[in-house]
Amino acid sequence: MALQIYNTESRKLEKFEPLQPGKVRMYACGPTVYDFLHVGNFRGPVFFNLVRNWLEHSGYKVEYALNFTDIDDKIIARASEQGIDSQALSENYIMEYKKDFASLGLRPHDHNPKVTESLDEICSIVGKLIENKKAYVADGDVVYSIASFPQYGKLSGRNVEDLLAGARVEVDEKKQNPLDFVLWKGAKPGEPSWPSPWGPGRPGWHIECSAMVEKIFGDQIDIHGGGTDLIFPHHENEIAQSEGCTGKHFVKYWMHWNMLNFGNQKMSKSLGNFVTMREFLSRYNSEIYKWMILSVHYRSPSDFSDEAVDRAVSSLARIYSAMAVAESLLSGQKAAPDAGFEKITQEAWAKVESSLNDDFGTPSAVAALFEVVRQFNNQVKRGIKPNPAVLGKAQSFLDFAQKLGKQMAMFQEPALEFLLKLDNMLLEKMNVQRAAVDAVVAERTQARNNKDFAKSDELRKKLTDMGISVSDTPEGSFWEVSK
Repeated sequence: MALQIYNTESRKLEKFEPLQPGKVRMYACGPTVYDFLHVGNFRGPVFFNLVRNWLEHSGYKVEYALNFTDIDDKIIARASEQGIDSQALSENYIMEYKKDFASLGLRPHDHNPKVTESLDEICSIVGKLIENKKAYVADGDVVYSIASFPQYGKLSGRNVEDLLAGARVEVDEKKQNPLDFVLWKGAKPGEPSWPSPWGPGRPGWHIECSAMVEKIFGDQIDIHGGGTDLIFPHHENEIAQSEGCTGKHFVKYWMHWNMLNFGNQKMSKSLGNFVTMREFLSRYNSEIYKWMILSVHYRSPSDFSDEAVDRAVSSLARIYSAMAVAESLLSGQKAAPDAGFEKITQEAWAKVESSLNDDFGTPSAVAALFEVVRQFNNQVKRGIKPNPAVLGKAQSFLDFAQKLGKQMAMFQEPALEFLLKLDNMLLEKMNVQRAAVDAVVAERTQARNNKDFAKSDELRKKLTDMGISVSDTPEGSFWEVSK
């Protein structure tokens, strides 16, 4: 099945055919850098990391950019509050963003353009829009005239007349139409400014992305991504600017990921209901976050709650526990894959390919993984004696899990190490000491050795009440936090 992508502009699934055979130019709107970024800001980077990986797996050469907005009203306001230079503030939070990004184990982008590095391109595009009579100068500002672009509203499906009727736009004598938007803002006293042909000032938000795309990729790109909250007005205005400047179709496929919801509300700084990624990663493992994002389809809202974290922990424990069994059997050695289990994994991989080629349907790909885990657990039990068939099943299973994990930027660390981290995290949350659990498990082992099964059962119940599951194998008792 050929890759199909849901295009926001056409509102339908379309077969993916890049502008240039074999090459994909991809741009995602990145953060405005004035604070630590919250967990909602990383849904796009985690998902688009998978998009790039899958495109490359499918044989494309991908060039991928994610920008930093480092000129913005919010940056200026925050810098003013703190009494520091706005560029110093934004550079600091770019650095902090990159730390969080690296902690998630995501591949770096090919380009991370900044607005401050794209001012010449911004002025060039604004100048062309004036020449093309798409924009006008008004008292130090340059304003885009939406009346000059009849297709305005084609991305969001909004009608200009309806927008005007419902507009709650402050009266601005400079604007010919209340919906016209600023490309270049004339300088205000006390605010940072940059030179331009229209006097000192700074760019409007929307023109920044048009210029950064043009600087890196030229007039047209294959994929442009962003959150659904950017469809209007930001991406709508990007289209008006870029197409108004070049006369060419700007983006072939618009992809929009949905919001991360916190208590049934969109997570945002303005609502004050956000958790920073730094805070999340100080308490939880990055695999948990990536699982929460990728186990839900990107166009569906994703729930961010304690219950969602618990579900992710439970799912990851199932997968990593099976991986730990496989790794312990193989003991770092490679085995010849088992023919019977290879057939299972090949059928599952066909489902993964079908799922990811259907608009990056990660939930179905995850379901295929769970089916392989189930089959492996049925055939290979903890404590089983290794033989060529068992080792082959372990190898086939691990190869499959890591092959899918490579697309998701997951399942690459040693399984026992991960499970230990997971249990330590949960023990800390439960306020239970590992030594205390070990002591009860050791006492129960002694009771079993003494054939005191009543005592053994009593201690098992004590462990269960502590939130601990214990399994008995020929090699001894094994415990983990119940998940």
